[in-house]
Amino acid sequence: MSTPPPLETVAPEGRAAPRDTATAVSAGVVTALVGFTSAFAVVLGGLRAVGASPAQAASGLLAVTVAMGAATLLLAWRTRLPITVAWSTPGAALLAGTGAAAGSWPEAVAGFVLCGALLAAVGLWRRLERWVRLIPVPLANAMLAGVLVDLCLEPVRAVADRPLLVGPVVLVWLVLLRLAPRWATPAAMGLAVCLAVASPAVRHLDPASLLPTLAWTTPQPSWAAVVSVAVPLFVVTMASQNIPGVAVLAGFGYTAPLRPVMLVTGLGTALAAPFGGHAINLAAISAALAAGPAAGPDPRRRWRAAVVAGAGYVVLGAGASAVAAVALAAPGGLIAAAAGLALVGTLAASLGGAFGTAGHREAAAVTFLVTVSGVTVAGISAAFWGLLAGLACHVVLGAARR
Repeated sequence: MSTPPPLETVAPEGRAAPRDTATAVSAGVVTALVGFTSAFAVVLGGLRAVGASPAQAASGLLAVTVAMGAATLLLAWRTRLPITVAWSTPGAALLAGTGAAAGSWPEAVAGFVLCGALLAAVGLWRRLERWVRLIPVPLANAMLAGVLVDLCLEPVRAVADRPLLVGPVVLVWLVLLRLAPRWATPAAMGLAVCLAVASPAVRHLDPASLLPTLAWTTPQPSWAAVVSVAVPLFVVTMASQNIPGVAVLAGFGYTAPLRPVMLVTGLGTALAAPFGGHAINLAAISAALAAGPAAGPDPRRRWRAAVVAGAGYVVLGAGASAVAAVALAAPGGLIAAAAGLALVGTLAASLGGAFGTAGHREAAAVTFLVTVSGVTVAGISAAFWGLLAGLACHVVLGAARR
């Protein structure tokens, strides 16, 4: 782990200095705010795409936010490591591209439950983890990039249709991307929400719809739930969130205890699923906010920032229904455009990861093209077929090169 801090950063009797505590609290609050505001619209869009009603989507946002907050609190407190848990943003983007292939909403919920079971199984059965690692990372990135393309085109379409409404959102995002990259997406999303609140549809919302409400959905297992939701959601979550999350923590000198992380996030996913939550996982991007120097000079005490972040997510969960109601009643294209801007960085990273390795470019290209085509065969989404086609190409080309 990192070297011990200078003595002046630690108060007598081993207690944290007030300045150190304030830094941890500030970092935790920022982690929660950035994690929530930068992608809640993606989560809502994914849930709506697989059949959730507005009330069910709001319930899902509430459930997954509280689940990731509770999981963060538990893991950070028990391990004394700055472990933060997040919802699966790539997984939500995957759902947005899956659409009708997922079947009905109860079938999609069954897919969420199964995804949770698979995540927990990684913690119990290491062989499953090894199997996941056998999937070339460039192919997983290519599948994710294929899913994200259409979502990232939303700002382009929205600016063309409503330039005066959406143009300022894009401008704020672009300016802050240059001046303060961490706040570019939250600021753009915040402006989009403010513009939405000013619209007639939002002003006339029923106050009851703003209150936190959970809606139970009984899972309905099906073939579509397995191949169009559970398996792609599991693969994307592992490849794009959990594995990079381990790497981010390692970069700051921490070894993530994979077994408890997978068990807690898998169980949390399964428990949140009947209320509409899609998946929670080890944070990747936002993990650096609680594990890095911004969380305090003493690496041994940065876990407190993660605890604050977990508590922040639980508090934000209480307002998730209000946020969902405003977002879903907003003028068409406004929130979707902000969500698309939030995913531009993920798209760029996915494309770089997909085509950065020469030995996998052809297979990655096949995966990307099949996924971006949006074709649905036998009720199975393009993401699954894209990954399957890429793996087949990888095997054939690998055999030919040998």
